[in-house]
Amino acid sequence: MAIDNFIPTVWSARLLQSLEKALVYAQAGIVNRDYEGEIRQAGDKVRINTLGPDAVKSYTKNGTVADPDVLMDATQLLEITEADYFNFLIDDIDKAQQVPKVMEQAMRNAALALADAADQYLAGVMAAAVPAANTQNGSGTGVTIGYGSGETNPYIALLNAAIDLDEANVPRTGRWAIVPPWFHGYLLMDQRFVGSGAATADQRLTNGFVGQAAGFDIYLSNNVPNTSGTDYKVLLGTSYATAYAEQINSVEAYRPQDRFADAVKGLHLYGAKVVYPSALALIVADIGTAPA
Repeated sequence: MAIDNFIPTVWSARLLQSLEKALVYAQAGIVNRDYEGEIRQAGDKVRINTLGPDAVKSYTKNGTVADPDVLMDATQLLEITEADYFNFLIDDIDKAQQVPKVMEQAMRNAALALADAADQYLAGVMAAAVPAANTQNGSGTGVTIGYGSGETNPYIALLNAAIDLDEANVPRTGRWAIVPPWFHGYLLMDQRFVGSGAATADQRLTNGFVGQAAGFDIYLSNNVPNTSGTDYKVLLGTSYATAYAEQINSVEAYRPQDRFADAVKGLHLYGAKVVYPSALALIVADIGTAPA
């Protein structure tokens, strides 16, 4: 028999909801999800049109105006390059003995696993696109973040990134930074972080939000890219820098032919495109000395 009361459309909606709750890099506010549409398979493309700035001209009283400028758009393609799936079963004996039923928890675990894979992918795409002008140090020569002699205070590192974004004409509204746990721990030792929003984080712990500092909403993630445990790539920016699209393509219940069990499999399709690289900044950070 098939799984009791299994309705594919209902399960699919639940899975996507759980997936979004678990995301940090791919959540709304960090990336732009306006371009999501009908995604049916890996390789599908989402077309993004971007317009350049309008030219401003001086006007002389009673004078004539020049011919209108032709607005030129730069079309970019967001390709759905990633396709991840889950596939699990529950043996009929386990199903008969389970109190309470484990299917919903299994689906939730599958959503968390898909979210983790999507977060790691998106973190890598974004980090690779940051221009050199917006990067503090590079791989192998990270900024040593800490409170020792010659080390960079974490709050100052955030301020330097804010300056990079200011000089790139990036709006200050909606700026974010995604940091690893040790960086957040160092920030907690600076009253400028604690006094500017960390206390309110207790009410906004969903999706990794932990506070505010230097004009950034600070998010905590264990998916911050790093090389051999060093050179953590702390990303900062605004949501319009990166476009992200995803879809739970299908969720199916079935009976494996050679097992007495109910099984479920699902396919997650997604892709990302950094549309405005200058709206991202990067701190290549190494762990320094904690204050005594």
